[in-house]
Amino acid sequence: MITIDMLCYYSKLRYMNAMEKFTYAMLTLLFCVVSRSLAMAVLVLAVNGILTVRKGGIPFSRYWHYLMIPLTFLILSTLAVIINISPVPFDAAAIPLGTYYLTASYASIRKGIQMILTALASVSCLYFLSFNTPMTDVLSVLKKLHCPDLLVELMLLIYRYIFLLLDISFCISLSQDSRLGNRDLKTSMRSFGTMVSVLLIRAMARSGALYDAMEARCYDGRLQVLDEQYPPKRTEILWIFFFESLLFILTIWSKLK
Repeated sequence: MITIDMLCYYSKLRYMNAMEKFTYAMLTLLFCVVSRSLAMAVLVLAVNGILTVRKGGIPFSRYWHYLMIPLTFLILSTLAVIINISPVPFDAAAIPLGTYYLTASYASIRKGIQMILTALASVSCLYFLSFNTPMTDVLSVLKKLHCPDLLVELMLLIYRYIFLLLDISFCISLSQDSRLGNRDLKTSMRSFGTMVSVLLIRAMARSGALYDAMEARCYDGRLQVLDEQYPPKRTEILWIFFFESLLFILTIWSKLK
């Protein structure tokens, strides 16, 4: 199984109502993106971390590891905003390069930090949802929100085939390693191309077999999946309402400031 998918099945928040978690994650993400406030980003990061690690029981090392993945890309991409090449040095730092300077200003550094924290807080909202909610529950929420059936069914089938293709690719890669198929760069590239072609053929064969099986079971264009129902709790709804109201007030305050 994918690690995130495996962790969500062990989460203590798995049995919380899926609509509550979805509403909390989406509203928090919306307020975080709209406000673009440092205080908002820090607050959202802290709350999502506490909910995921303390309440959900997800190991902090795993959560930190997954946060570091987008953080690395965010830092590298934000350097273009912070650092400039200018004939005039800015107030924060400046390195002379001939007649020009590799320089940065305090305003650009503040803006870069704000962008990084806002993006990281937004990612933490999605991590909260994915670490604590199985994919089947997310699809059930989308159905209740009247998303097109075709879109939901495509998501379900793609989600299912991710595991099948990962399992097939692992077996092929293991077989190639046992035959020294990755002993050097040239051989590795050839082995990778072979694996991709085999995966394509296997995927086509599996999809045909799946459709035949669905047709044999009177498939009428809709996939019927049993959902586990967890009733919403009044206390949880009140906490979500209180927190989202606080974020709404902070958003209005940041825009009027």
